Amino acid sequence: MPFLKRLGYFLLGLSIGLIFLAFFLRKKTDETGTEFCYLPNCRVLKELRSKPMRTDPALSVPIDTLLIQELLQEGSVDFKASDTKASPCKIYRIDYETGAGEVSITLENCQEYTLLKDYNVQ
Repeated sequence: MPFLKRLGYFLLGLSIGLIFLAFFLRKKTDETGTEFCYLPNCRVLKELRSKPMRTDPALSVPIDTLLIQELLQEGSVDFKASDTKASPCKIYRIDYETGAGEVSITLENCQEYTLLKDYNVQ
């Protein structure tokens, strides 16, 4: 079988497979709200969003809850400043750049809840 004919069959199969995947993955994501988080940043943020949020009583600054929700959706986890091996609760620092400045929070990821330890807006 000539090379061009094999290449044609390969490209035809590849395009059918891509259309198939795009159709089914888009349908699953839109209807059920399922996210495909494979990268560490996405996985940590998804886990933090899935638990009820508590605030540390020692925290004395006013907290913008809408900004916290946006930060947990779009923020980036600073793994160098985080302590992922802490026991019993892992500690994560999340940074987010808004139009007004930079926001960073520190969260403790416990088994049953997420605790907001620090909240800085610059």
